[in-house]
Amino acid sequence: MRLTRKRLCSFLIALYCLFSLYAAYHVFFGRHRRPPAASLRGLRKGAAAARERRGREQSSLGSEEWNPWEGDEKNEQQQRFKTSLQILNKSTKGKTDFHVQIWGKAAIGLYLWEHIFEGLLDPTDVTAQWREGNSVVGRTHYSFITGPAVVPGYFPIDVNNVVLILNGREKAKIFYATQWLLYAQNLVQTKKLQHLAVVLLGNEHCNNEWINQFLKRNGGFVELLFIIYDSPWVDDVNIFQWPLGVATYRNFPLVEPSWSMLHNERPYLCNFLGTVYENSSRQALMNILKQDGNDKLCWVSAREQWQPQETNESLKNYQDALLQSDLTLCPVGVNTECYRIYEACSYGSVPVVEDIMTAGSCGNTSVYHNAPLQLLKSMDAPFIFIKNWNELPAILEKEKTLILQEKVQRRKMLLHWYQNFKRELKRKFTDILESSFFMNNKG
Repeated sequence: MRLTRKRLCSFLIALYCLFSLYAAYHVFFGRHRRPPAASLRGLRKGAAAARERRGREQSSLGSEEWNPWEGDEKNEQQQRFKTSLQILNKSTKGKTDFHVQIWGKAAIGLYLWEHIFEGLLDPTDVTAQWREGNSVVGRTHYSFITGPAVVPGYFPIDVNNVVLILNGREKAKIFYATQWLLYAQNLVQTKKLQHLAVVLLGNEHCNNEWINQFLKRNGGFVELLFIIYDSPWVDDVNIFQWPLGVATYRNFPLVEPSWSMLHNERPYLCNFLGTVYENSSRQALMNILKQDGNDKLCWVSAREQWQPQETNESLKNYQDALLQSDLTLCPVGVNTECYRIYEACSYGSVPVVEDIMTAGSCGNTSVYHNAPLQLLKSMDAPFIFIKNWNELPAILEKEKTLILQEKVQRRKMLLHWYQNFKRELKRKFTDILESSFFMNNKG
């Protein structure tokens, strides 16, 4: 028995020594292996996230930091996009005759795609570097791309027809928009693009001369221009008015009407949440609201300085104000048209619009003679238009006499009009593109 135990112990010791030698050999002499691709991808994602955080905290340094995986990330992103386009082309082959790609390089592009086209975007994360979506309208397949990663020369061009969405509101934006137009011009000249239209967030004073050189009617290559605000250039032949829409840059959502939105009693007669500029009609509005205690019947929150970004709390307060008010007061700003008009429509709160022309070059056109807000008026917007805020007390007094059933009917009418407004815009937009891009060729 003792002999057996000794042998067993000797065997275990020998086995332990052999294992130790084997492990030591692999540690000191074994071949070093690269981490698996999945780990690399994880590291890249971690580095990208860290870089993004640093960019937010130190924007002045973010552009100078070196990223060892930047080239790989761009290649992977382009490959994913190319693959998705190939899959998409196979799935739609034989189902559509034409293909138009929309490059969304301004926040108004999200209003066009999500609110008017009712298109989806992948991924849904609004902070994603690259987002894309697809929609079929009639015989035409529309694809949409947007995000900071959509950069000239860094994504494949495999379509002949493009709609470019740009911001030309101020000098810095115009410089950026011009770079995109020069890039598109090169694509047209090298036969990589055949047709180009532009949707432009124009200057609030309608000073948009910078884009004139690019328009086809002036010898350029932009066949169609859809422009926001009451530009006198609108002729409904080559240049069309386009709506400002909701403030997607502040993450104002696509609102789905609900039973409670339509039928619930709303505790406030009206609302105004916004910036009050000195010696403006907004200041006059605040004074009038204080008369007869009407400011107690309305949700009013005024600030002295404009704030470009919303917090989650301020956005929720604003949405609650729209949802809980029968009327939304829409005084003029730099321009008569404002996001508030369309945001009020989203919640069934009737816009009370100050119907006066603001300073600048906006005004009547050869087609319309009812500026401002010619597009909305031409589509019979069911708003309350006033020329002076002195008219407001009488409007509020009348509002107090309405019963809930009358308000419910009015909300239904407003929401129905707004849905039809967007649907009609989509129809006109796609009809105009098809007529201009495809009438004389089958590309």
